[in-house]
Amino acid sequence: MTEKKYKKILVVGDAMLDEYHFGNVDRISPEAPVPVFLETGRVRCTAGGAANVAVNIAAIGIDTDFLSVVGSDENGNKLLALLRSQKVAVEKVVVSKDRPTTCKVRFIGQNNQQVLRVDAEEAADISEEMVDVCIAQAKERIEDYGLLLLSDYKKGLLTEEVTQKLIKLCVQHHIPVFVDVKEKNYHKYRGATLLKPNRKELEWLSGHKTDTVENAIEAAKVLCREAEVSYVLATLGGDGMILIRDGEFVKRAESTASEVYDVTGAGDTSIAYLAAGVVMGQSVEKAVTISNYAAGIQVSKAGTCVVAPGEVMRAMHMDDITVSVSDKVVHIGGISAGKSDMTGDKNGNRDDSKELDFYKTDGVEILEKLRAEGKRLVFTNGCFDILHSGHVSYLQAARSLGDILVVGVNSDESVSRLKGKERPVNSLHDRLQVLEALACVDYVIPFREDTPADLIEKLVPDVLVKGGDYRPESIVGADVVKRNGGEVLVLPFVAGKSTTAVLERLKSQ
Repeated sequence: MTEKKYKKILVVGDAMLDEYHFGNVDRISPEAPVPVFLETGRVRCTAGGAANVAVNIAAIGIDTDFLSVVGSDENGNKLLALLRSQKVAVEKVVVSKDRPTTCKVRFIGQNNQQVLRVDAEEAADISEEMVDVCIAQAKERIEDYGLLLLSDYKKGLLTEEVTQKLIKLCVQHHIPVFVDVKEKNYHKYRGATLLKPNRKELEWLSGHKTDTVENAIEAAKVLCREAEVSYVLATLGGDGMILIRDGEFVKRAESTASEVYDVTGAGDTSIAYLAAGVVMGQSVEKAVTISNYAAGIQVSKAGTCVVAPGEVMRAMHMDDITVSVSDKVVHIGGISAGKSDMTGDKNGNRDDSKELDFYKTDGVEILEKLRAEGKRLVFTNGCFDILHSGHVSYLQAARSLGDILVVGVNSDESVSRLKGKERPVNSLHDRLQVLEALACVDYVIPFREDTPADLIEKLVPDVLVKGGDYRPESIVGADVVKRNGGEVLVLPFVAGKSTTAVLERLKSQ
């Protein structure tokens, strides 16, 4: 199966090398009232600043180009090597003989507590000659990008001139611009698509108090209007995030962090996931939820590091949000697919406000394109609660009947209605992951109804397959498939292989 290809993201901003020296602090110096740091020899280097944003986007699976300025020094070489190793394209990075690479050296004692930080940097604005070089690099193949992300750390690259030139360039090419802000002057960012300030930055930029969530919302509204941007996403620490669109409050995402260990890199991680989600088809409103979870994971870790999509997926699943980062899981418009199977409140009322299709992929669009290419579409469905060899043999046989095998999977709620309150044994999330891992399965579609009738009506497969002792005419959706010239086939299950048999054996032990 060909992987879905998204447009690239161009990250422009101040690159840094983050270096961590680990050791122990057991005593105070007799020379001065300062701790004595005894190095253990363990050193870790990571990409920091805008470079951290780039590696997080690349880890999500988006092709990422990085434009920055580094020095022609050892730290610059280390940083470029780190970026390449994490699949970030660095051909646009400008190497300067006149500027050192920004480096932050942190000394970490017992329990991963930071003892001291030493910075080496040159924060003066880049030269006019360097401005021209950077703008020329940004213009090169600008049509390849689905989004420009500006990560401003006020280290001299994103001057007001450079920032405005980049924003205007992208406006001309209808490319959204997201900015992780640092400047106190909002004129520098005027005309961008989205600004992401933290609480203090929001107060500076808007000139309004942000001490409460209510005040922060009003400040963000002001900033949205004054800076002439479509969105302001303000991160408020323990108060979560607030999103303003066109000067009006849209949503608040509560903080998901179970504990705050180190806030380093949290802003980078959140805007990386936000940008990736939008490029992969999410609305800004939905991408904010993903971004918020990613930031919550980052603050629970020590230092700057990559937050993997799997970590975000697991965290959201624990909060009853059905997610998938795989291109194999698709959703069909009009079908109640991929919704969270929540238990509801104390009165039994379901809350679908937390519904989220992580990097939503439109199955109809994909399958119609494949059918236009002459591909033969095979569909089957089931609960697939405990996947065994009988299932695998059946699915392999189904796949041999055509070019593309699509598997519909009952939601947890649906399985409980069909099989009893003790089922399913495995959650929808887990069942999807197992099916995704099978080479014979091309696409998986979760659905909440008891039967896939609506799903089959939407897909109209060339071949409808069921396993067992069904009569073809009694299979749900058979009439739709036959009416459109398709086939309905029954494949025998492998004798002695069934989920019920597995459960019975477990009970008897």
